[in-house]
Amino acid sequence: MGKTKTKKAAKETPLMKQYNAIKAKHPGALLLFRVGDFYETFGDDAVKASKILDIVLTKRANGSASHIELAGFPHHSLDTYLPKLVRAGQRVAICDQLEDPKSVKGIVKRGVTELVTPGVSFNDNVLKVKHNNYLASVYFNKNTVGIAFLDISTGEFLTAQGDQPYIDKLIQGFQPAEVLFCKTQREIFDNSIREDFNTFRIEDWVYSIDYSYEKLTGHFGTNSLKGFGIENLKEGIIAAGAILYYLEITEHHEVSHISNISRIEEDKFVWLDKFTIRNLELVYPQHEGGVPLIDILDHCVTPMGARMMKKWVVLPLKSKSAIENRLNTVAYFSENEEEIEGFLQPLQQIGDLERLISKVAVGRINPRELNHLKRALKNTIPIKTLLLKSDQQEIKLLADKINLCEQLIEKIDQTLVDNPPLLSNQGGMIKEGLDAELDDLRKIAFSGKDYLVQIQQREMERTGIPSLKIAYNKVFGYYLEVTNAHKDKVPPEWIRKQTLVNAERYITEELKVYEEKILNAESQIFIIEQKLFQNLVVAANEFVVPIQQNAIVLAMLDCYISFAGIALKNQYIKPEISEGKTLAIREGRHPVIEQQLPPGENYIPNDIRLDDVEQQILIITGPNMAGKSALLRQTALIVLMAQIGCFVPAKEAHIGIVDKIFTRVGASDNLSKGESTFMVEMTETASILNNLSDRSLVLMDEIGRGTSTYDGISIAWSIVEYLHNQPKAKAKTLFATHYHELNQLAGDFPRIKNFNVSVKELGNKVVFMRKLKPGGSEHSFGIHVAQMAGMPNNIVIRANEILHHLEKDKIRDKNQKKMKEVPQSNYQLNLFEVNDPQYNQVKEILKNLDINTISPVEALLKLNEIKGLISKK
Repeated sequence: MGKTKTKKAAKETPLMKQYNAIKAKHPGALLLFRVGDFYETFGDDAVKASKILDIVLTKRANGSASHIELAGFPHHSLDTYLPKLVRAGQRVAICDQLEDPKSVKGIVKRGVTELVTPGVSFNDNVLKVKHNNYLASVYFNKNTVGIAFLDISTGEFLTAQGDQPYIDKLIQGFQPAEVLFCKTQREIFDNSIREDFNTFRIEDWVYSIDYSYEKLTGHFGTNSLKGFGIENLKEGIIAAGAILYYLEITEHHEVSHISNISRIEEDKFVWLDKFTIRNLELVYPQHEGGVPLIDILDHCVTPMGARMMKKWVVLPLKSKSAIENRLNTVAYFSENEEEIEGFLQPLQQIGDLERLISKVAVGRINPRELNHLKRALKNTIPIKTLLLKSDQQEIKLLADKINLCEQLIEKIDQTLVDNPPLLSNQGGMIKEGLDAELDDLRKIAFSGKDYLVQIQQREMERTGIPSLKIAYNKVFGYYLEVTNAHKDKVPPEWIRKQTLVNAERYITEELKVYEEKILNAESQIFIIEQKLFQNLVVAANEFVVPIQQNAIVLAMLDCYISFAGIALKNQYIKPEISEGKTLAIREGRHPVIEQQLPPGENYIPNDIRLDDVEQQILIITGPNMAGKSALLRQTALIVLMAQIGCFVPAKEAHIGIVDKIFTRVGASDNLSKGESTFMVEMTETASILNNLSDRSLVLMDEIGRGTSTYDGISIAWSIVEYLHNQPKAKAKTLFATHYHELNQLAGDFPRIKNFNVSVKELGNKVVFMRKLKPGGSEHSFGIHVAQMAGMPNNIVIRANEILHHLEKDKIRDKNQKKMKEVPQSNYQLNLFEVNDPQYNQVKEILKNLDINTISPVEALLKLNEIKGLISKK
């Protein structure tokens, strides 16, 4: 075996030996191996890369007796191809040449300079502008789970701990790009985190409290974690420590911009479980072409604002004062509409300040981006000036938090040209007058020909040689050429270097000194410019924390202005927030649906009132398509919008603060996990019933429809009773159902009320009024809806026949017998549909006809009458 390995190793080329040694250190990553002007991939990596990137797969020799797959692309195309690999879920190790190939004999030294993963990247083409790119870490310990989130592109670092439903909620809201977990907890992870994420397993010794605590305090330079409010979050600390470890092994060592870690305080935000976040389509649509709430709310002009709004949407507030502070700020802008434009103009020029300053901290910023940073900071000046003019306290507080960073603006302005190159090694990025040596070198490098002409003119005049010329070759550099006719005029200090047929070539001390200057000028220019640029980056590094604070303030301002803009455009009103438990909405509208209606069509508003004294549970009946689900969703969305500090689509809204919002609306089969619609429905319902509070808002739509009618009614009935009879948690509930039997509950329980979404019957047609009215409904009009959907006519006729037979006896315990007595299906062609009024008229005519006494003429007249009735259809 040893001989075989030695023989195989002997056949490898030196380059492949180097590749295999580096690859062995990063076995789980796709290795981009720099060879000259290309990044190459080999073996299995090449096969993967060729498929993902759609590049050619070839083979190259790997020593004398073997070949290996090969696929590559030019090094300058890295920003094009890297994002495709990362978005495909690949971990990508970038292996660069660590020394200049020209100065090395043999194999160039190479090493991995960065390991890019879905959750750890600064590449603008990998990151989504309006989305955070979170790396998450989870740690399971008995009944408590720790979780941490880091967006390395912004420096935001968060941690929390709680039970499994709470962690599920956070993961659903934050949607991490990659999740880390302990290698020994693989089974627990698979059973607990039922979503598909890019994952990475870490050794179990990393997930320990001693290691993680030391890792965090070492990073932040503190003796404890008390100042961050996470000292007692053992599981949260363990999860966060693993993230810092992961940054090390992915070669991310410059992380000074991660200057803080915050606790996600469960008590501070409304509980939205993972089902509610999904069902209400807050951030992502459930179906292709759908519109989530964020698309209606987000009119932010900065990427920071868009990212902050997403966090606000999934983390609504529970504090009355905090909610009212936001609402008051939105009210200020909506009442001072003329000021909005004054803020928007500079805000639009700011760009992604948050990610720009993070690039400064990690030393990955280019000259053009530093100029963008200067522009962003300059545009904060008019924003602060406008904020200071306000007499509202909340607005002035925003102004006080903005640091103008004038020294940095001046430093960048003095150092960089107005339109610098994209890369610092392209030259021409430093302004004239900043460095005297640099200015002299530029004159030499870029005004060289002029200087040579000056020497030539001077020497022609001094020597009297009219045909004197200066030229250059690689053998002995710059020289003076004199024709044989004038060689007797050559000064004695000139040194002869070459004799030609008709001329002589000379060099001088002055030319050699100038030659050395001009040949070294460009390399010296590069060195000096790089040094000055690095000094500028170091200077900017001192402003990381205040600029991060600026980014937060500007993001908040952007969100407030977006809220004010949609309030004015869509006629939203400021909700009244109270500590009470009454929810009263007058003429509420669905914020998403009303924006999707055809031009000229108005959304039909509805009133909702819920409390814990008289009207705790509304049982809402009505046909399919009448708007029951929309009514449930709009109620939740109005409450949620109010508690994130946004105006709401209604005439009036009194919101008694809600601490939990639960929805059970719609369900899709989770067949890949072996779960049916009914199983998903029961799982979501169980989650609601096990987490109720006295301030919960519960929305349930068609509970029990996934099983038999009797099971469904029984489950729905018992759930409503349970919700009503909870002594400590009188949760406000909207319960939409097709089971009209549930209307009976209103007579048995004092806080249950019946409502229906009204319809009008016009002949055989049904018109949906979409208006909520008191009282229950007795009809579902399902057959009408089937007909409207284009169901084949004979199926509709047959369904009607069965329905009318069953409705002859309302006693449900006889239904089993009734079903057996349903008449056999008759598929012969009918002239009339069942219950057709013309059919009844023809039937009446024929019934009253005495065929024994009727004359032929009378028979023809009757036949003509019947024909007339049929022709009206």
